Amino acid sequence: MNLNEWLNEEIPGIAKALEDINKSHFFIEKTIGFAGKETIYKVLYDFRSALFPGVYDKYPIDETRINIIIGNRLRTSALDLKDLIQKVLLNKRAKADCAETRTECYTKADEIVIQLLKLLPDIRQKIQTDIQAAYDGDPAASSTEEILLSYPSVEAISIHRIAHELYKLDVPIIPRIMAEYAHQLTGIDIHPGASIGEYFFIDHGTGVVIGETCTIGRHVKIYQGVTLGAKSFPLDEHGNPIKGIKRHPNIEDHVVIYAGATILGGDTTIGHNSVIGGNIWLTQSVLPYSKVYNSQPSPNIK
Repeated sequence: MNLNEWLNEEIPGIAKALEDINKSHFFIEKTIGFAGKETIYKVLYDFRSALFPGVYDKYPIDETRINIIIGNRLRTSALDLKDLIQKVLLNKRAKADCAETRTECYTKADEIVIQLLKLLPDIRQKIQTDIQAAYDGDPAASSTEEILLSYPSVEAISIHRIAHELYKLDVPIIPRIMAEYAHQLTGIDIHPGASIGEYFFIDHGTGVVIGETCTIGRHVKIYQGVTLGAKSFPLDEHGNPIKGIKRHPNIEDHVVIYAGATILGGDTTIGHNSVIGGNIWLTQSVLPYSKVYNSQPSPNIK
């Protein structure tokens, strides 16, 4: 049987099987779909173009029209985001069988977008402290512009600070898609639930993981390959992970965590002004001003 004959005979059955599987799984959950995912990327682009006029634009902008350009970016992103939030709130309402009406979901979406827009100057100021932390913490940095344009840490944290505010406003799905977009771009995986203070810097960045319930203070610097994760996942009576509990560590102010360190547990706190050495495995708290490091290995050199 040649390919054309086989396609005519078999494709309808395969298409029907795939349709049935999607009806049983993906289409039940579908709210914004992959088109909505692309819209989220566009929203992030517009927001960050408003936060840093001219930086994310393909062509130079007219600096005499910056106010108009920022305003247009904000209007476009606000309307796009409102539509997405309406969809995820309506889906959440349908799944939870709650008493919220469609009109209340629409009103809530408006309120969430307004709240986020009001926070943008504060978000911009926090990102500026992150840029400064990178400049102060990296001897190789020659200018803040270099950091803004090329450092994965700033790329990741600028997206995180937007996603985190939506997470705090109890928006489903959208903050996580934003976080995973940053993960794709940079190799830095920050859950939108993680709370991160000002002057935060990830040097190099690749392979960093920061969990949902992690709290990080001000002036914290971490290096590549660091994991701030959970010890284990407590299970309910049905064997499913219990959600909504504190699982990830607390990192206080002025802490440095070197490459490859793994710090686990919701009851683990790294005291302020501590230094955690490279390749450390830590599941217990340490006091402020601690230095934690492995014994010096003794390599054989011939």
